[in-house]
Amino acid sequence: MTDTIISSATKELKIGFDHPFVIIGERINPTGRKILAEEMKHGDYSRVERDALAQVAAGAHMLDVNAGIPLADEPRILAEAIKLVQSITDVPLSIDSSIVAALEAGLEVYQGKPLLNSVTGEDERLEMVLPLVKKYGAAVVAISNDEAGISENPDERFDVAKKIVERAADYGIHYSDIVVDPLVMPVGAVNSAGRQVVHLVKRLREELKVNTTCGASNFSFGIPNRKGMDAHFLSMAIGAGMTSAITNPLHEEVMQGVMAADVAMGHDVNCVRWLKKYRQPVEEGASARAGGRSGGRRRRG
Repeated sequence: MTDTIISSATKELKIGFDHPFVIIGERINPTGRKILAEEMKHGDYSRVERDALAQVAAGAHMLDVNAGIPLADEPRILAEAIKLVQSITDVPLSIDSSIVAALEAGLEVYQGKPLLNSVTGEDERLEMVLPLVKKYGAAVVAISNDEAGISENPDERFDVAKKIVERAADYGIHYSDIVVDPLVMPVGAVNSAGRQVVHLVKRLREELKVNTTCGASNFSFGIPNRKGMDAHFLSMAIGAGMTSAITNPLHEEVMQGVMAADVAMGHDVNCVRWLKKYRQPVEEGASARAGGRSGGRRRRG
């Protein structure tokens, strides 16, 4: 099966069908976070540092780093944020930007093999981003939309993903270095959004043999109890073959859903990680009392 290998300077991570699901922490993103945006714009990365450490402590295997701030020097800010995060944690990073110059600025300072987020099926975007992926030896998120936008037909989104994989091959980029985002629609607006993702993930796994990711919270946008919805959506997506997601590891319900799915898929051998997190500690003296009771029983003759 396909393994996508991402690394920091000291730690290697495998995204793949035979490995535990990979949580990519989404919190280092100023979109919709005015205070964070202002701080990053003025060179204050204290909140970035706190978010990075909190997400890793909560179980994130990777961190997504985004510096999309209007009217700001995004290449500089993204590079500075990446250097800071790599100085305080050893988890691999996803370098996230829609601006090619910012992607390259991040790649230039990154230590290890990052996940570049992202490339789409638009010809112009492919011609700008794929050479960077090849030059820096990165892996890349392939988003299943093109000049025509986002299709509600999952088979058309599959065709876009296939185009990206084939075009990447022309640049000498192996499909193992492509992680496809099949695009998750808000289920409150598109009632078939869950079925679409399950259908797409299965095709991507079986036909293109690529790993997959998504922005998990898109699914629950606009409906109540979002954390619970995202948890159940991700567990079903994992069952279909999804191998990673950009989400918030500070949401306990989401993490529990992912961990349970890993157990169900056989990716938590002997349930070790689940037991370590959720097994109740034995009260002091409880074992001795239990042993005493057991030893006091007499076998009937």
